[in-house]
Amino acid sequence: MSETKKLPKRDEVPEELTWDLTKIFSDDQAFEEAFKELDEKLKYADSYKGTLENGPEAFLAALEYLLDVSRQLETVYVYSHLKNDQDTSNTTYQALNARAGALATKASEKLSFFEPELLSLSDETIWHYFDEEPRLEIYRHFVEQILSNRSHVLPKEQEALLAGAGEIFEASSNTFSILNNADLVFPVIEDENGEKVQLSHGIYGQLMESTDRSVRENAFKGLYSVYEQFGNTLASTLNSHIKTHNYQAKVRNYQSAREAALSSNHIPESVYDTLVDVVNKNLNLLHRYMALRKRLLQVDQLHMYDVYTPLLGEAPISFTFEQAKDKAFEALAPLGEEYLAVVKKAFDERWVDVVENQGKRSGAYSSGTYDTNPYMLLNWHDTLDHLFTLVHEMGHSVHSYFTQNNQPYVYGDYSIFLAEIASTTNENILTEHLLETEKDPRVRAYVLNHYLDGFKGTIFRQTQFAEFEHFMHTEDAKGTPLTSEFLNKHYGDLNRRYYGDEMEDDPEIHMEWSRIPHFYYNYYVFQYATGFSAASALAQKILTKDPDALDRYLTYLKSGDSDYPIEVMKKAGVDMTKADYIEDAMHVFEERLNELELLVDELEK
Repeated sequence: MSETKKLPKRDEVPEELTWDLTKIFSDDQAFEEAFKELDEKLKYADSYKGTLENGPEAFLAALEYLLDVSRQLETVYVYSHLKNDQDTSNTTYQALNARAGALATKASEKLSFFEPELLSLSDETIWHYFDEEPRLEIYRHFVEQILSNRSHVLPKEQEALLAGAGEIFEASSNTFSILNNADLVFPVIEDENGEKVQLSHGIYGQLMESTDRSVRENAFKGLYSVYEQFGNTLASTLNSHIKTHNYQAKVRNYQSAREAALSSNHIPESVYDTLVDVVNKNLNLLHRYMALRKRLLQVDQLHMYDVYTPLLGEAPISFTFEQAKDKAFEALAPLGEEYLAVVKKAFDERWVDVVENQGKRSGAYSSGTYDTNPYMLLNWHDTLDHLFTLVHEMGHSVHSYFTQNNQPYVYGDYSIFLAEIASTTNENILTEHLLETEKDPRVRAYVLNHYLDGFKGTIFRQTQFAEFEHFMHTEDAKGTPLTSEFLNKHYGDLNRRYYGDEMEDDPEIHMEWSRIPHFYYNYYVFQYATGFSAASALAQKILTKDPDALDRYLTYLKSGDSDYPIEVMKKAGVDMTKADYIEDAMHVFEERLNELELLVDELEK
């Protein structure tokens, strides 16, 4: 009997492969002191209530108190959530994170007076304050953003009630997160070497790339067998969370949850609809890619567990984490020395938590705040895909670093709409680098396959998610119960439309909605697809040596929230209110699909 491979415990992971959170707080005691200090500071909130009408100095004092509390709260919360995510089974950090969440709710409730009071003032009064008090000038855009939402901010008593219900509104999302990351136990299966492995989120992704079809099938069916057992529970948590979105939109006088979600960043709903329309018009390209996949895998039936494995057998290229670091430096060189200096800083100062361990949150992300490093969570495996994940998350972290070092705190963050552009620009640049430097036809074909898979996953798949997310919100708004059976049926229908007749209708995939954490993020996923499309345009401008492209790109990375996202991207050279940037990305996909088909023909001769 072969021994089952097990993930290391958190304390068994080498220190150099973990992030250094002592740069936030030296230890948990320092966290507790900051927590207590902030809790005390919240007691002064009432002294600022009712003062915004007392002149420009009082207005400035209340505004700066609001920002000061928010700044300290973000640092406390980031520390607690990073500690929790590194081992979600650790009850000490579960409690720490829960306390930070409760403090955030308390702060939100205490500070909820500000916007209603601001909006009770006339525009004439507010801008008179700005004329009288020069120190207010830096906050002009911040105040303009609040004023633009006048019709959606409630009286201060009602705002306080909504703020106080923050933990309740997040209950379903938190339940899903704990269930998905800590409590679900997946079966043990055999890998391609006959060794027993415990399925996890990270291991599942690795096994779905296996060239052994039985391994892929067993992993696929094994994973979904667990989600099927909890289908009713997961439908309930998702349904409750969507009801929260719809309820909050309704009480704030929005026409829909989507309008509410997009309005916070001043994104026209037409951007969402244009994405879905353009992608649906180009589904024939995805169908054609699935036909190529079926042909190359030499299967009579193409299943959903066949869509991630490399088309040309075992990967002819892989990277250890150390090799990936070197490759990242090489690939990102077109972004200039200023950019590369931050990449070096990220590796040297341990911003990255590298390997998977027991209880660690699945997936990958970049997270931090104005006064912390922009940390990166990975669950590393020595694959090309994880090299792409590294440069993707590095794109987020460098974006955060530049923003925090070039903007005051009030504008020291950026919207999610802008975030995915920085990360996927890096992916596009890495693809170009590999295609320029790798001459082996098998490697080139593998990289092309990887690009097409990434495009499929980022534009086609995320748009599929976006379409389903909007469907769920729309149906709930109509009063339709979002039962597991209902969601299975409609997700299955959507999946068939996206993947076409070449794909078998596997019943397991009807349950995919139940394991997607982004459905709890409130109209988040569409931004992966718009971001990838915009990134494709930006990467082409940078790599074709457009003389102003790099300066415009770095300006975008440094802009933060100092302007509306659509305007920031116009300055960077991409107008995301139009369809052409998505259509251009589709043309790149088609060109690389053509290239792969020709290369495959040559390899088969």
